[in-house]
Amino acid sequence: MATITFKGNKVTTSGILPAIGTKAPDFWLTRGSLADAGLADFTDKVKILNIVPSLDTGTCAASARAFNKAADGLDGVVVLVVSRDLPFAQKRFCEAEGINAVVPLSELRDRAFGANYGVEMKDGPLAGLLSRAVVVIGRDDRVVYTQQVPEIAQEPDYAAALEAAKQAL
Repeated sequence: MATITFKGNKVTTSGILPAIGTKAPDFWLTRGSLADAGLADFTDKVKILNIVPSLDTGTCAASARAFNKAADGLDGVVVLVVSRDLPFAQKRFCEAEGINAVVPLSELRDRAFGANYGVEMKDGPLAGLLSRAVVVIGRDDRVVYTQQVPEIAQEPDYAAALEAAKQAL
């Protein structure tokens, strides 16, 4: 279990992020089209998982915009924005913001992602949502970088995540 904060108040997560060098846990998440997607759907790509509590918050929206801008020119890299928002809300947000270089994915049907990646918040005002984290997964589906953002209201380290993705190409 990881301890993070939300506006300075202690929050615990369901576990810890997958260890660097380990095989990434598979997942079953839902796209805006309501089609499901798993790790195998992004084979031969470096995957940046931008895990957020909700795209309906300023910090989460900012991270989606930042990764969208960065991903636009990264061949061989896909950015997956994962939250518990409904796929309809994710799709509406991306369309309204002109975000088209990331893939929004929802835990609509299968809540195993939060537990398997150790990012489900267990207490605090956002209990039940996912914590803010970044996991970079190489083409071989091995974890090459992780960041559990220590304060929910803080943005992730984009430069470090993008550098890890470039190194994994």
